[in-house]
This record gives sequence, C-alpha cells and structure tokens, in this order.
Amino acid sequence: MSAPFSLPPLPYADNALEPLISANTLSFHYGKHHKAYVDNLNKLVEGKDLAQLSLEDIIKKSAGDAALVGVFNNAAQIWNHTFYWNSLKPNGGGKPTGAIAAAIDKDLGGYDKFKADFANAAVTQFGSGWAWLVSDAGVLKIVKTGNAEVPFTKGQKPLLTIDVWEHAYYLDYQNLRAKYVETLIDKLLNWDFANANFAG
Repeated sequence: MSAPFSLPPLPYADNALEPLISANTLSFHYGKHHKAYVDNLNKLVEGKDLAQLSLEDIIKKSAGDAALVGVFNNAAQIWNHTFYWNSLKPNGGGKPTGAIAAAIDKDLGGYDKFKADFANAAVTQFGSGWAWLVSDAGVLKIVKTGNAEVPFTKGQKPLLTIDVWEHAYYLDYQNLRAKYVETLIDKLLNWDFANANFAG
C-alpha cells in the first residue's frame, strides 16, 4: 500500500473492548489521533518520491533522517497504532499457548516473569511511547521505545505492543498507567496475533 494512505479498519467494533477500554477512548484514539497521522502523512508525501513507497519502506527510509522527522513520526505512528489494535482482542490476555509460550519460558524466564517485566517496561517508559515484545534473531526480548520509534528499524521483529501515550488510556484510567497496563496484559493481549507474528 502506497500513498494516499487510508485509515485501516479496526479489527473489532469500537465497543468490543468495553468496559476495559471504552468506545469513547477508541473514538478519540482511533478516530482522531490515528486518523490524524494518516492525514498528516498523506500531506507530507504528496508529490514526492516517498509517496510511491509502502508504509514500512517510508519508515525505514526516514528513520534517523532529521529532514524527514515529520514523515517518520506520522508513518511510524500509523504503523504502531495498527499493530496495537491487533495486539488486543476481546477476552484476550492471560497465559499464552503455542510456540510463543515455549519461547517465553525459554527466553524470558516464564510467563510470570514476562508479565512483570513487560508491565515494568510499559510503566517505566518515560513520557510517550511503547512497550514491545519482539523477536531479535529468533530470541524473545522486551523493549521499549519513545514517541513514534518502532523496533523493526533496529532489526527486531515486533510481536505485541502496549501503547503508553496518555491518549491511549487517560479517558478511562486517568493517571493510573499501571492499572491500564495490568488490564491489557491480564484481559486483552492477543496471543493469536503474537503467535502469527512469531511464526511469520
């Protein structure tokens, strides 16, 4: 997909995550913030060679380029948000099954340690950003990124993410980022999505 980019549809109804994440939050987070990144990127690449590239290639080409920081921020935030929506599902969370479960046991010290470390990464990301479960050359790692940064620009393959920008949770959880993070891990993480990414 190249420009003009469009807002990808949510993988569920806007009320599907209630009461844990409200339709009101999604109306702002998806309908306003995510849409704004799409609109901004289309304006920034219009008439430029970048408009011929896929979203991932725009991110890779603009990463670390001071002249393209606006392009990177908007392109990466489109990608990050689409990935985040797919990292969640109704009645998700809890312990994973399949290959990802075995890899968490092998690489991250088991589910309980993963849960604590993933939550800690999300809670301690200073300011805006993301916590990620990634595969780094086949080894699972937990990383965090600031603002729009995305792990695949560093050769890491994202498997799951938690958005810790305030607009992701403030309407529902106010300043209680830790409660929001705990809720996602326990009740909303989409382990089917993580397994598909891990296998892909």
